[in-house]
Amino acid sequence: MTLQTISLNRSHGGAQGVYKHASRETKTDMTFSVFVPPHREGAKLPVVWYLSGLTCTHANVTEKGEFRATCAELGLILVAPDTSPRGDQVPGDPANAYDFGLGAGFYVDATEAQFAVNYRMWSYVTEELPQLIAGNFPVDPARQSILGHSMGGHGALTVALCHPDRYRAASAFSPIVAPSQVPWGIKALRGYLGTDKEAWRRHDSVALIEDGARLPDLLVDYGDADPFLAEQLRPELLQSACEKAGISLLLRRQPGYDHSYYFISTFMADHLRWHAKRLAA
Repeated sequence: MTLQTISLNRSHGGAQGVYKHASRETKTDMTFSVFVPPHREGAKLPVVWYLSGLTCTHANVTEKGEFRATCAELGLILVAPDTSPRGDQVPGDPANAYDFGLGAGFYVDATEAQFAVNYRMWSYVTEELPQLIAGNFPVDPARQSILGHSMGGHGALTVALCHPDRYRAASAFSPIVAPSQVPWGIKALRGYLGTDKEAWRRHDSVALIEDGARLPDLLVDYGDADPFLAEQLRPELLQSACEKAGISLLLRRQPGYDHSYYFISTFMADHLRWHAKRLAA
């Protein structure tokens, strides 16, 4: 699989790259970023996957996430894919809204005809991109973890819950924990997957836990000044589901913080250190 280097910059003794390739899943070119920390020749490093939120690309966390110093210190590779397929031929929201279509793939494989050809973000982030990363970067596939923000927090939690043997850790910033129950999620799941709500459950963290999916523990941060907290994020639903299932959830309410990368960058090092402990176990 041909990989095109868009940019490569030295940072904290490692290399921050941005790359493009032709995706077999989305039938489009896909862009992603990879930070590789300094390491000895021949070493295989743990990899942290970061899934971004609505309207974002790989660039948001790459430019604003402030993760490289900590990744360099801990010896972590960080991979940040895009959030949706892109291109003139890719359908978007009919009303050009920000919460569906381009920039809003919701990490599902669409089954509705208009979107099924290109919107295969679940298979892209769980199968195609990991294969590409493993073939081109010094990763240890036995040591993977995943985190994300907002829509990407939803993606990270659902991916981890569906692949508990692959990811040693999962965490999230301001995740959409129960998309079946909130406006953003209902619009996306109906648009991509149709009206059968049973099909939605595989892409709903709370529903997955109710249906028996398990992880040893989770870390979730949210800001109490987040304007989307009460209507879209609903962290209390995840808390209740984890309590009933016996999942250890560290749910941290951060006073005064909102939904932005000012919030994410403030607590990024905390999350990476939490992941590093589990990746080293």
